[in-house]
This record gives sequence, C-alpha cells and structure tokens, in this order.
Amino acid sequence: MELKFAYSPCPNDTFAFHALTNNLVDCEGIIFSPVLMDVEQLNRCAYDQKYPICKLSYNAYFTLCDKYIMLRSGSALGYNNGPLLVSNNLTDPTKDDTILIPGIHTTANLLLTIYFPHLTKKRELIFSQIENYLANKGFNYGLLIHEGRFTYKQKNLELIADLGEIWQKENNLPIPLGGIAINRSLSKDIQYKVERVLRRSIQFAIDNPTASQGYVMDNAQEIETSVQQKHISLFVNDYSLDIGQEGSEAIYKLYSTGKKFNNLFRNNPELILT
Repeated sequence: MELKFAYSPCPNDTFAFHALTNNLVDCEGIIFSPVLMDVEQLNRCAYDQKYPICKLSYNAYFTLCDKYIMLRSGSALGYNNGPLLVSNNLTDPTKDDTILIPGIHTTANLLLTIYFPHLTKKRELIFSQIENYLANKGFNYGLLIHEGRFTYKQKNLELIADLGEIWQKENNLPIPLGGIAINRSLSKDIQYKVERVLRRSIQFAIDNPTASQGYVMDNAQEIETSVQQKHISLFVNDYSLDIGQEGSEAIYKLYSTGKKFNNLFRNNPELILT
C-alpha cells in the first residue's frame, strides 16, 4: 500500500522521517511517498485533504480534527522551543504596526493572538523570509519559528517576547507546535501501523544521528550544520517518540485556550489516536 506523506523540509522532520522515507525500518508493507513543503503550505493543503498523512500546525489541526486525527508519534512539542516575537529596534509593537508571521494557520500565530490580541495587522510570509524582510524590506516586527530561534541575534534583531516561554510559565506544560495527522477515513489498523512506523523511524534517527545528514542538508533553509544540529536537538525529543501524558495535557490545554480565540476549532473529544 502506498501513502503520500507530506512533511516540512525543516531539519527536525527530515531527520526524523529519513529512515521511513528510505525504507531503513520495517514499514509494515506501507510505501511512504514523501512530499516536502513549508508548514503553512501543508496546513492549507490539509483543508482539501490532499494528503492522507501530513504535518500540521496544532492551530490548523484543531480546525481539521473532524477530518484528521493526531498520531502520538512525530510531534514537535517541548520546552524552550516556541515562536519568538522579534524587532529590528528596541520598541514594543503597537496595534498600528504590521507583524510578519509564518502563516495564519500556524501555532505561532495562535500564540501571538492569545498573548498579544491587539496586534491584528499581520502579513504572511514563508518563515525563512521573515528575517530578511526585517533587515531589508522596511518592516519592524516579525514572528520567528524553526531556525530563526538560533539566527536572529546574528541578524541584529531584538527579542520582544518568547511566546513559548510565556505559555510554559502560565501553564507549566510544554508547547505543542505541530504534529503528524492522518486522515480519519483510513482504517484504525492503518492508523496504528503508520504510528508504529513513525516511532521506528524517529528511534532509528536518534540511534543513528549521522545517517540522515545528507538528506537534512539537501532540504534545510539554514546551511550551517551547527544550526541544523541545534534545531534537531531542540525539536526531536521524547515527545517526538510519544506525546505521553504531559504532552496530551498540553495539547488539550492549547485546544481549550485557543478555542476562545479561534471560532473555527471543531468540537471533537478525541484529538489524539488512542
């Protein structure tokens, strides 16, 4: 059976899913056909149910949880890895300032809406373009995700707020950023198979950290190996293997909190495959 699997070209995803993409682990008869694209593109494709398995921001997933269900393996979820609101000056943004964001459907934008509800003027960009626009295009404020956490100081940008840190202090829980969702139309048997293969692939990556170096390098936005390794170390962790009880609590907490700000969230008591 062949299934298209859409995920991002970011180092944590290419590191984690290199093994299943290259059939280096037992895939239980499933042939995974990878499709790589920016996280906000993935979110938008999911509204058309274009791919049976796809990486989704949790903000997008909560609006699609009637069509998809989140697997327990494959999530980017943890501490000290949330989005950063940055500036090219030392002033705080006002309601009249435009904030560059990596996508309306991203969890980063949801957190910005929760903690800075007055910042409603937003412009969407591919996440890797935001730092450049702050440096050269006349914009003053941006929301950084992925590698931006490690490179913004080099671009002479100032930290306004670490949204993940605010979340952690308020809730004493990790921040759920994105995860791997599978279409609910597929049988439970297939859903469980895919979840097992994901876990094997991630475990293989952890046990063989250099095996995916070429694949990671070929797809990364940031070419410095040290930045890629920091990215992987931060976003691939125990929660990636299995969300666990604490991760589950974090996901349901983000769902209940975010629902107050996004009326498109679907009502579904089963957000995670059990």
